[in-house]
Amino acid sequence: MTNNDVLRGVRYALALPTAAMAEIFSISGQTVAQDKINNLLKKEEEEGFVACPDALMEGFLSGLIVSRRGRQEGKPTPPPQAAGVLSNNAILKKLRIALELKEDDLLAIMQQSGNPVSKPELSALFRKAGHKNYKECGDQFLRNFLKGLALRYRESSMPKRQ
Repeated sequence: MTNNDVLRGVRYALALPTAAMAEIFSISGQTVAQDKINNLLKKEEEEGFVACPDALMEGFLSGLIVSRRGRQEGKPTPPPQAAGVLSNNAILKKLRIALELKEDDLLAIMQQSGNPVSKPELSALFRKAGHKNYKECGDQFLRNFLKGLALRYRESSMPKRQ
């Protein structure tokens, strides 16, 4: 799953307008024009598509955490992690932190997506990479999580039909 797919999924799930996304990027110290955001949100086959690098994606997720939860008092904004590959596990963890999701919330989101998981499976995704019970988060799991997130957040903001 590409960073662009995750960016599109988060934007859809949280119903974020482009201006709000630009603000989230700026919180993390990255200046991204709305035109570039629109290009990041395009699909690969569309004209003007721009691939989202890991550093930019990490900045967006860090900015999302700060915008949703606020800055920690007395602590500077943490610098971006060492340049490397941003794993699906790290993306999942940052989304969990930003949205203040507990284990039960995550289980409910996965249930809503039609792909229930057990508590041990879920906790394995948040373990440190070298741990014996660590499990790598696959693209399909992350895709299902974003689907469940969209169902949870968009459904709750939509008026009920009668």
